[in-house]
Formats: sequence, C-alpha cells, structure tokens
Amino acid sequence: MDMRDRVNTALKQAMKDKAVDRLSTLRLINAAIKDRDIAARGDADSEGVGDAEVLAILGKMSKQRMESVRAYEEGGRVDLAERERAEIAVIEEFLPRQLTAAEIDAAVSEAISSTGATTIRDMGKVMGELKAKYTGQMDFGTVGPMIKTRLS
Repeated sequence: MDMRDRVNTALKQAMKDKAVDRLSTLRLINAAIKDRDIAARGDADSEGVGDAEVLAILGKMSKQRMESVRAYEEGGRVDLAERERAEIAVIEEFLPRQLTAAEIDAAVSEAISSTGATTIRDMGKVMGELKAKYTGQMDFGTVGPMIKTRLS
C-alpha cells in the first residue's frame, strides 16, 4: 500500500472513530499532499507525487511542528505545545523508523565510498545518494555538516 493510500485509510478510520484531533492532523497531511500534486501538474506529472515526495512532505511537517513546540514552550504556552506534539505523533506514524547515530554514520561512510567522493566539491553527490536511499529516515540538516567534516 503506498503512502497516499495509508493516509486515506487512516483518515477514514479516524472519521469512523470520531477522533477529532487525529482527523484534523490527517486532513492537514492530505491537504499538503494534494497541494504538492497541484504544483506538480505543471510538470506534466498527472499521477501526482510519489512516496518519496510524500515522505519529504511528512518530514517537513514534523520538523515544522518540532520548531513550534520549542517556540510555544519558550513562550510558556504548554497547552499549544502539547497539541503540536499530538500532531507530531500522528505524522510520525507514516514516517519510516529514524536511523540511529551509528546507522547514519555507516550510511554516510558507505555513500562516500560508493560515490568516490574525496573533496568538499563531491558533497552534492553524497547527499544525492543519501536522499535517494534514506528519505524520511535521517535529518539531512545534521548529516550535511558530518559529510563536510569527512570530506575536508
């Protein structure tokens, strides 16, 4: 079952269960996917976005909510932070398991050796390979500096 079907199935189940908060988050996910579908129509992609793109959307949504949680906690709005955490929990149901630090380290080493990267100029190749294999499983914002230090 592809990601789009999984989200739609969960949406229907949330409607049946009358889980208002879960339903709201699933609708947000669906809207983000449809929004990206509409943007992709101009690229002659009538089928819509694929699973990799859906994973990227979900990862971005999760990251945005994590930033909101930090902002709400700094502002003393614990109630809003808890609501954001609940949304994160729903979004992360659809994301693959996050890699551990050791697994990320091994994946970076493998990508560097398989691309033959030796200098910082090869960083794009390494990032491209990692994104192709591990979209949604690692935070590329933290992986970038790791690659930089290895290639320097």
